[in-house]
Amino acid sequence: MGRGSYALARVAVVVRAPAGWLWWPGLLSAGTGVLVPGITGRRIGVFAGAALFLIVAGAVFAVRRPRYAALARGASRAGRSVFLQDRAVTLRNWRRARRWWLLLAFLAAVGSTFLIPAAAGMALAGAGAGLWAKALWLGGLERRSGSLLWVRTEWAQASPAAEPVRGYLSTGLAAGDAAPGGGRRRAGRVPAGAAVSEAR
Repeated sequence: MGRGSYALARVAVVVRAPAGWLWWPGLLSAGTGVLVPGITGRRIGVFAGAALFLIVAGAVFAVRRPRYAALARGASRAGRSVFLQDRAVTLRNWRRARRWWLLLAFLAAVGSTFLIPAAAGMALAGAGAGLWAKALWLGGLERRSGSLLWVRTEWAQASPAAEPVRGYLSTGLAAGDAAPGGGRRRAGRVPAGAAVSEAR
């Protein structure tokens, strides 16, 4: 995995990062679509949107899960010299790098309401739901193994399960500022520095 100091981001946080930015704009776009009859009519658009929501959510949840599981099983213990990136920093970096794509996806979903009302917006929301479910699934892996999963930030530019990712690193459950699954850690957490020290 390499020696020396380098930054690590939580795998579940990276997976979870786009979920809200797909879910809420998707619902907003779908709601706007309900107000517009469109070419197909509202009824067809809403039924098509519901089907797309389920299909996209299921596909996003399922994609690359075997690779995530394999990387999790092969995770090695993180060294003392690594830097654990804060949850807020990971979220901000991911969204900043992709903000224009997210905006274009939202505008495309809104524009499509004149053809098939609500359908594209529900597909966006489905993608967000699928990613949120995948983050919760990763949280289950972390709880069962008793360790949090991390990935080097330079390896996970596209996805924490992309081909450039050579492996995950692990720490104890108390390390960092995000709970298993990538959500905010509740009050009473162990400070990051102390947690990292005791997790090796």
